[in-house]
Amino acid sequence: MSEHITDNIQSADWKAEKHVPVIDCPDKVKRDEWVKVTVTLGKEITHPNTTEHHIRWIKAFFVPDGAKFAYDLGTFEFNAHGESAEGPNTGPVYTHHEASFSFKTAKPGTINVLSYCNIHGLWESSKRVDLI
Repeated sequence: MSEHITDNIQSADWKAEKHVPVIDCPDKVKRDEWVKVTVTLGKEITHPNTTEHHIRWIKAFFVPDGAKFAYDLGTFEFNAHGESAEGPNTGPVYTHHEASFSFKTAKPGTINVLSYCNIHGLWESSKRVDLI
C-alpha cells in the first residue's frame, strides 16, 4: 500500500514507453515572452485510443528555479474514446491525447507534466527551460 501518490507515478524514456508525456517547446526562451508548448503521448510508440485503453488527461506545471511551489499551467481532459450506446469502440467521436498551450516566465525553471492512462496509471516527464 502506498502512503503517497508520488509512490505511484511512473517515469521512463518516451522513446521506449508509450505512456510518458513528450514535452515539445524551446530549450531557451526570452523573458516574459509567450512560449508555445505541445504535450503528446506515444510519439515513438503509439498509445491506444480505445474505449478500453486510453489517456484520460494531461496536467502541466512550471517550477521556477528557487521556487517552493509549482505553478499550475493547465489540465487537459480527453473524454471521447469511441463509446456509444451500441457498445465499445462503435461511437463516431474520439479525442486525441495532445495538448497545446502558451505560457511566459520571468525565471528559468522546469516544466513538469503528468498523464493518466485508464489502465496503466500515472506517468510523468519534465523539461528544463532556460532564459536567453
